[in-house]
Amino acid sequence: MISLFRFSWRAVALIVWIVIGLFSVGLVFPVLRPGGRRIMVLLMSRLLMRICGVRVIEHGQAVQDRAVLYVSNHVSWLDIFVINSVRCTSFIAKSDIRRWPVIGWLVAGAGTVFIERGQRRAIQIVSQQMATCFERGDAVGLFPEGTTSTGLDVRPFHASLFEAAITLSVDIQPMALVFEQAGQRSERFAFVGEQSLVANIWVLLSARNVSVHCHFLDLIPAQSCSEWGRSQTAQRAREQVRAVICPDAAVSEP
Repeated sequence: MISLFRFSWRAVALIVWIVIGLFSVGLVFPVLRPGGRRIMVLLMSRLLMRICGVRVIEHGQAVQDRAVLYVSNHVSWLDIFVINSVRCTSFIAKSDIRRWPVIGWLVAGAGTVFIERGQRRAIQIVSQQMATCFERGDAVGLFPEGTTSTGLDVRPFHASLFEAAITLSVDIQPMALVFEQAGQRSERFAFVGEQSLVANIWVLLSARNVSVHCHFLDLIPAQSCSEWGRSQTAQRAREQVRAVICPDAAVSEP
């Protein structure tokens, strides 16, 4: 009964948030300057965390004052908003997310760039869009696993989209997202398998004591990335992330 009550008031608040978000994307964002849009995305993401009862705990120092490529493990649809609650970030995401009900439109309006996997020129097109973001001094977020996981390990990183940052001499900052409930690691909130978006939202809104530890790891300088190339850079970034996600395991591939 308590969880049902918790879900009910959070669901109402989420609906109000969605209405405000749709209104903002459709009518407010087009007339705002980039700085105003960034502030609005930041505030709306922080509000969503409050509505969902999620505490975001930052570790380390996020690059805030210049262009950077954030590369992170990927657990949930919530990841985009978790990171946006720290710094407004333009994400690279698979085109499937664009088709998610409501949330797909909201993340698109917030500046997400969608990649059509399987198209011959997809990487080139997205790299050009990333370059535009970097030239503005923006942060770009990448989930190089290519899909979500339970959050208890890290899949191999795809290296192709690291190239835009390397070409433009942009630093790369690995990130690790760790989901917990009541202080214990949890995979309850991972959006994986055949679970629907609605079912995943139900689980999240019904829960209490949820936190996401957002670890901003050691910066990989642009010069090192240039020397290593994209494959080795992707591997180094994954090693940093995996050392946080599964510290008891060997960092290298089994």
